Amino acid sequence: MKLLIMGPPGVGKGTQANRIKSKLNIAHLSTGDILRAEIEKRTVTGVQAKLYMDAGKLVPDQVLLDIIQNRIKNPD
Repeated sequence: MKLLIMGPPGVGKGTQANRIKSKLNIAHLSTGDILRAEIEKRTVTGVQAKLYMDAGKLVPDQVLLDIIQNRIKNPD
């Protein structure tokens, strides 16, 4: 099963995702969490993303997709 929860900041996406995750015993992947983790690890894509974020710009789709592709390789 694949679910996608979208919405602006502060509307409860994370809260609802955690409830669904617990109920269905599935993984919860948050692009924001993944992005922050990559920046903290100082990966190549994390550094690229931080440059955009520090400039007040949106992270380009390709950079975000690269980060997500790396994360979904994990077995969970």
